[in-house]
Amino acid sequence: MTYKRIVADIRGRIESGDLRPGDRVPSARAMTKEWGVAIATAIKAQQALRDQGLTVARPGVGTIVAGPAPRAPKQHELSRDRIVATAVEIADADGITEVTMRRIASTLGVATMSLYRHVPSRDDLIQAMIDAAFDGLRLPARPDADWRRSLQLNARTQWALFQRHPWLGPTMSITRPQLAPNAIRLSEWVMAAFDGTALTMSERMYIQILFFSFVRGVASALEPEAVAIQDSGLTNDQWMETQTSALLRVMDDSRLPRFRELATAGFDYTLDQLFEFGLVRLLDGLALFVDARS
Repeated sequence: MTYKRIVADIRGRIESGDLRPGDRVPSARAMTKEWGVAIATAIKAQQALRDQGLTVARPGVGTIVAGPAPRAPKQHELSRDRIVATAVEIADADGITEVTMRRIASTLGVATMSLYRHVPSRDDLIQAMIDAAFDGLRLPARPDADWRRSLQLNARTQWALFQRHPWLGPTMSITRPQLAPNAIRLSEWVMAAFDGTALTMSERMYIQILFFSFVRGVASALEPEAVAIQDSGLTNDQWMETQTSALLRVMDDSRLPRFRELATAGFDYTLDQLFEFGLVRLLDGLALFVDARS
């Protein structure tokens, strides 16, 4: 099915009165389920509906059937915080690739160029989005006296943050880190967890980067996983069921006895399980290093 059929269907609902001015129209995610299309097709349909003047986006509401135009926001009502919050909402719902100045401006009902008075570039916007996301990370004012408990709490809190914002993992860099103040304060918190140990500041920073890299690495699969589920219409378990024939062929290979044993016994795997397993192993290994430096 092409996006044009979705547009024609929704146009028909509007013309028949089933959808009236101000009524919400299906979101991109809802379109993928109702019409069985990929998310990219759904987004294209949404854009076409807006381009034809059939729908408009309303912050905090969603996409609605166009009606009498509401009062446009005055220029002084547009702020950097409002732009960043809108960008985060778009990224949370549809992925980081959908965060464009045009999409943000359309959602806010303003001219695209007006955004640049508050956010000079996309890089500046991404950094602000990261900072806004990390502003929602809540840790005690001071780390626990037990560094292991502190790092465990920090890692699990970060993991929850990345799950709330699946775009965050693929967006952040460890080689050219975005200097987001709230993320930097997190690094300071982790380094403080080792006060009272013999670790140098450089060693503490390496530990912070290592643990962040671990959490970010696992979290980088969250957004692709969500897209795969939307595009295929299958959960991970359902998708695995479609691979049964291929799995049986692999198990027939006599050179893979351990894999065959694993598959026969059953292997339960989720990103949450991988995260928990890896976190404990990292903490166990780090304990040996910290003890050796005492």
